[in-house]
Amino acid sequence: WDSVLSILQMPGGIPVATVALNGALNAGILAAQIIATSDKEIETNVKAYKESLKLKIENSAKELEDRGYQDFI
Repeated sequence: WDSVLSILQMPGGIPVATVALNGALNAGILAAQIIATSDKEIETNVKAYKESLKLKIENSAKELEDRGYQDFI
């Protein structure tokens, strides 16, 4: 808990980025997004990856809607 408070109470001018515990994938995406601010190829790849995640979620939501939640329990 102390480490969370130390992050949340960081003074202005000290940027802090946090991701969930065991959130290595999200940390990697965040790092790629930061690097992408100065690298167009990485920016393109990050956008494509995030679009693929969006489509995956939309397809899963549609399947859930079509089949009903009982099939997933």
